[in-house]
Amino acid sequence: MSRKYKFHDKGGLYFVSFAVINWIDIFIREEYCLIIVDSLNYCRIQLGLEIYGWCIMPSHVHLMIRAKNNNPEIILGRMKEFTSKQIVKAIANNKKESRREWLLWMMKRAGMKSSNVKNYQFWQHNNKPIELWSNEVIDQKLNYIHRNPVVAGFVLEDWHWKYSSARSYAEKESLLEIDYV
Repeated sequence: MSRKYKFHDKGGLYFVSFAVINWIDIFIREEYCLIIVDSLNYCRIQLGLEIYGWCIMPSHVHLMIRAKNNNPEIILGRMKEFTSKQIVKAIANNKKESRREWLLWMMKRAGMKSSNVKNYQFWQHNNKPIELWSNEVIDQKLNYIHRNPVVAGFVLEDWHWKYSSARSYAEKESLLEIDYV
């Protein structure tokens, strides 16, 4: 399997997911989640990333996106590179992080096994964007994104999850402005 993103229709609407190495639960700390939120907000405002759905789970992120400039692989690559560096730095500097040494060791170890990582590897490389070609598939993926925290048993209602666009669709206060389907 190729390690690169494959966006065949550069202007298409896509569902993408990416996970932390070894599916480590990193996003159980708000400061790490906010790095993702801030980066998505930057990509939306400055780089033309349209975000129709999003959810940060403890070990992975789901997005429904389109790139205005027909460059989704570039935007996601930049976003993952930036967030990787920022989260590793946040972990290293977080004296209250009880798993700090172990997390850094795991990321260093993963980086040593990867030919295209210099130090720490944060994100897994294997990503497969799924093009959303019909309203039925769009609804299915958006429902999947929003129901993920419910299915995992974290909340009873999808809009209760703070790190999700389900809040926007339920007309609740949200951390990230979205583009509506």
